[in-house]
Amino acid sequence: MVDIHALVRPHIRDLKPYSSARDEYTGSEGVFLDANENALGSITERPWNRYPDPYQRTLKAKVAELKGVAPEQLFLGNGSDEPIDLLFRAFCEPKTDHVIINPPTYGMYQVSADIHQVEAKAVPLTTDFQLDVEGITSLWNAQTKIIFICSPNNPTGNEMPCAQVEEILKNFHGLVVVDEAYIDFSESPSWVQRLEEFPNLVVLQTFSKAWGLAGLRLGMAFASAQILGFLNKIKAPYNLSGLVQETVLEALNHVEKKDEMVAQLLQNKQALEADLKALPFVQKVYSSDANFFLVKMRDAKAIFNRLIAQKIIVRDRSGVLLCEDGLRITVGTSQENHTLVEALKAL
Repeated sequence: MVDIHALVRPHIRDLKPYSSARDEYTGSEGVFLDANENALGSITERPWNRYPDPYQRTLKAKVAELKGVAPEQLFLGNGSDEPIDLLFRAFCEPKTDHVIINPPTYGMYQVSADIHQVEAKAVPLTTDFQLDVEGITSLWNAQTKIIFICSPNNPTGNEMPCAQVEEILKNFHGLVVVDEAYIDFSESPSWVQRLEEFPNLVVLQTFSKAWGLAGLRLGMAFASAQILGFLNKIKAPYNLSGLVQETVLEALNHVEKKDEMVAQLLQNKQALEADLKALPFVQKVYSSDANFFLVKMRDAKAIFNRLIAQKIIVRDRSGVLLCEDGLRITVGTSQENHTLVEALKAL
């Protein structure tokens, strides 16, 4: 049995969190003379002179209903990067504890580890981009606090097999973070549905990809109320602006629009994959469960530079472990994909 209380850093367990004015009174009506705000209003047409709800209760209730969880199982942050950072701060003792990552994968796990002086022990994916469960198991010990698993993975695009993730969840006595930033483009169910089964599971999702709200920076962490209680304890008092909360609340009234965009992008993805595979210098288009492809091609770096010269921007991943001669190409609009393919043909 995983003991979350024992996993938390001792001083975080005992920390008295900052108490904002909105912690002491949570009502929406009244004469507000408690937070030293400007009572006259705002210089804009919208009344932004009042602090937003620090726990985003209205927004959480709506997101939780959509995702089929309790609001207490949901944390909202400034992108997924905020809960990643908070997990390090809450659970990892600097220069003592460590985490496990599986490169090639999302770079912020390593960056956050470095910021917090926590060692990130790397267990590379296999050559077909699967988890090396035996290698992961051989590395963990009492100082291993978190294992990060990105699925669908960035930059490879593939999902990690359910059986592998399940094996780690059942046997590891620390936190397992499954990062599902691209889950909306996948046919597989989300691990959010299995929170009750695994008390050490944390699932990350985002509004940046399928929802088309990357500019708002809103990420989601799903976990037990116990785990998220510690994140709420140490987060910034008002970590999401009122504008972000209101905008996403409105967006949630248009789930069908999100679904339409996902369907269109998946259709564009199918056409782009066929076009890329037809190019003579493309050696492999890796299978993808996301809205991008990792593409192995001859002279990838030179092709990347020639595309840049035409202001066609893809991501050069050729220097990343297991991604040699690889470019990561996001699925664009039909016109953007056509422009890319025509430019590649001209090469």
